[in-house]
Amino acid sequence: MKSINLKEKYDLVNGHWHPHQIGVVDNMQVLLAKLKGEFVWHSHDNEDELFQVVKGTLHMQFRDRTEIVQQGEIIIVPKGIEHCPITKNDEEVHVMLFEKLSTAHTGNVADEKTKTDYPEI
Repeated sequence: MKSINLKEKYDLVNGHWHPHQIGVVDNMQVLLAKLKGEFVWHSHDNEDELFQVVKGTLHMQFRDRTEIVQQGEIIIVPKGIEHCPITKNDEEVHVMLFEKLSTAHTGNVADEKTKTDYPEI
């Protein structure tokens, strides 16, 4: 049991859209990621996702609207809801994610941005 310095951990995150695991709480993983540009439209059939914006502004696109998530705010995407995170104006956004260990990065969608491993940092 040690405290985790998020700034130090974000310095270890390589690339965009590639979550890195900083811990596990029961069957939930805590992930850090740097986002830039547009991700992939996808959903998770059996898992909810929680995004906390640590730095910047995240635009969470849904098919019927876009929710703007500011630094210090969270958004919970319920299972089965199609979504696509995006950043604007070439901004790099830092997020912390809370999701089940079983959650596939891009759900059932295979894309060049899909990651199957989350490095532990």
